[in-house]
Amino acid sequence: TKCESGCVCADGLYENLDGRCVPAEECPCEYGGLSYRRGEQIQTECEICTCTKGKWKCVQKTRCSSTCNLYGEGHITTFDGQRFVFDGNCEYILATDGCSVNRPVSSFKIVTENVICGKSGVTCSRSISIYLGNLTIILRDETFTISGENPGVQYKVKTNALHLMFDIIIPGKYNMTLIWNKHMNFFIKISRETQETICGLCGNYNGNMKDDFETRSKYVASNELEFVNSWKENPLCGDVYFVVDPCSKNPYRKAWAEKTCSIINSHVFSACHNKVNRVSYYEACVRDSCGCDTGGDCECMCDAIAVYAMACLEKGICIDWRTPEFCRKF
Repeated sequence: TKCESGCVCADGLYENLDGRCVPAEECPCEYGGLSYRRGEQIQTECEICTCTKGKWKCVQKTRCSSTCNLYGEGHITTFDGQRFVFDGNCEYILATDGCSVNRPVSSFKIVTENVICGKSGVTCSRSISIYLGNLTIILRDETFTISGENPGVQYKVKTNALHLMFDIIIPGKYNMTLIWNKHMNFFIKISRETQETICGLCGNYNGNMKDDFETRSKYVASNELEFVNSWKENPLCGDVYFVVDPCSKNPYRKAWAEKTCSIINSHVFSACHNKVNRVSYYEACVRDSCGCDTGGDCECMCDAIAVYAMACLEKGICIDWRTPEFCRKF
């Protein structure tokens, strides 16, 4: 409506984030609030995306993997990204195959034994059992035991200061990487070469988080507690009827929990904030720090922060957050 002084780019040129005029092929791309130059790549578990003329061009990876997390006091993130928390005192099937009526034989089963680990009633994983036919791997007391054998399964064990890692190959079916922090955190990363159905607390791995609460009886539960109870390994265990709120039962711990967990929201993790939503990880950290009231409270808090650090690492962001005074490695 009126003439205003200012600058415009000449025909065929476009303003980039630095305020310079560039040709279309030099336009940057945006992802998670960050800017990427022409030719830069980002990777997800299923795609490699390249910045081209201001837009992402993505290529599907030949092998696509997904990760299920069990961490802290009953927190689970399924293969399809659904999150929930439960306080069950029993053994539960995390993941298994052979779930369809037509093919009921399983080639693997991963079970967590959850026990009460706080006065408020919160539970956490005490041991993980991996069944591969006649081969069994038990993770417990910061170490592992292997019994039996299965010539049809290949596996390697790797270790570092923080984790035990198991690379497992079931030829023609699955490549699995299992990562255990020797405490309460356990990650199952699977890439599959078959359309075999997977089921358990880690969900059905079909790309749709809305139907992840599929019970052992093959219907979608109305809530996570009904879903969790259906995956008890021992039917004699009691059902879970409610989720504990440890901060309301231990209000004197809440301020300490919020203060120590605030590192997730701080500048220390700022490079990751646009890549991985931190809210659920912070809330999980506060809950676990309130609930760990029978010793090892700092360990619970450190484990919760480590899960966010691991999620950042999955997106290519490595955060050096441990110090000799705060969650030291040894």
